[in-house]
Amino acid sequence: MLLVLTSGAFAAGAAIPSRHTCDGADLSPALGWTGAPAGTASWALIADDPDAPGGTWAHWVLFNLPASTAALPEGVAKTERPELPGGSGALQGRNDFRRIGYGGPCPPPGRAHRYFFRLYALNAALPLKAGATRQEVDGAMRGHVLAETSLMGTYARGGR
Repeated sequence: MLLVLTSGAFAAGAAIPSRHTCDGADLSPALGWTGAPAGTASWALIADDPDAPGGTWAHWVLFNLPASTAALPEGVAKTERPELPGGSGALQGRNDFRRIGYGGPCPPPGRAHRYFFRLYALNAALPLKAGATRQEVDGAMRGHVLAETSLMGTYARGGR
């Protein structure tokens, strides 16, 4: 079965609503997935903007989601250990805003940026503490990824 990530907030390739950005409430969008491969022990989710002026910008680092998790609600708490449906154990890392949890799209005025929500099925929990960076999570995932998928949305801000 194919691993598929979706959101009720936006369709693949469509605009991300402003409530999920720095121009709105800055809430993480609701996400859901199907197609967990056999042997999945945990999940990791990284949201990033490859179009950021200084290079790829991490907006969300979430890892050690229990294998039983198949969805995230809108507005995941911006805490190191958010309480989520499906059990405990999930940890949030530090995004490139240097904050814990989700930091929504906030591009400079101009053309739309692409935002990728990347979901990884892992065969182990990651031996990292809350507050880990995207680079630390990427390194710890090496050799443990069973499957991955992504959902891309766009966002543009008007001129000021």
